Amino acid sequence: MTDLVVQGPLLSPLAAAELQLLTGSTGLTNPCPGAWRLTDVQTQAGVAEFCSGLRLDFAFLEFRRRLTDFRVLALDMDSTLITIECIDEIADMVGVKPQVAAITEAAMRGDLDFPGALRRRVALLAGLEETALQRVYEERLRLSPGAETLLAAAQAAGLKTVLVSGGFTYFTERLQARLGLDYTLANVLEVEHGRLTGHVVGPIVDADAKAEKVAAVCAELGCNTDRAIVLGDGANDLKMMKLAGLSVAYRAKPVVQRQATVAFNHVGLDGVLALLS
Repeated sequence: MTDLVVQGPLLSPLAAAELQLLTGSTGLTNPCPGAWRLTDVQTQAGVAEFCSGLRLDFAFLEFRRRLTDFRVLALDMDSTLITIECIDEIADMVGVKPQVAAITEAAMRGDLDFPGALRRRVALLAGLEETALQRVYEERLRLSPGAETLLAAAQAAGLKTVLVSGGFTYFTERLQARLGLDYTLANVLEVEHGRLTGHVVGPIVDADAKAEKVAAVCAELGCNTDRAIVLGDGANDLKMMKLAGLSVAYRAKPVVQRQATVAFNHVGLDGVLALLS
């Protein structure tokens, strides 16, 4: 049996009823505000077009699972848990944002080797005062819509929370303290005499490292990785997403949207809760 979960700010009861007729669904429920679940869907034809016209996110689900069925919630940081790419905003402080952002975009699409792309971008930051990182955190970093709601629900349900990032520990450590996250993994920027050297300390956190971290947390908890929910937006998130029982492409690059269980382009991170209600 296939269910269809549809959600978005423009989703009305009338639109949900129209979808029920379109899909031949035998049941229609409203698990949370802004979301409807259609049960026992008979056809998927026309759903994508209907939802596109109303800016709705939709997911066909072959499973019926609750949040408490999972043990781990793992999120990418830049452009997933938060709305910015930190390295692009740091680069803005030295006037090289366009160059860095172009490399970031290509790396997230999967067009560039991530470790090499990161080293190229960090090299452009050489000489910047470390205090610029604080300015980015305080002035530009914002949580994505629904982030705190999702994390609070996951923590209340007993899930361990993991922030895995190809970005930097300066930001993951502060977010960990602020949000009560259980685990983090990120890159360390080298600083000498209060300025960035243009280098990263130690191995780069790439796609393999992210997947290994998720697997390690699951192993520590004694559960399979199919009991993990993983959210990401870039090509370097795909390996950890493939381990998950539920993977969510959040406002993600096309290559990620094609391979994830679910893609969110309109709702916030708390849209995950509608899938598991």
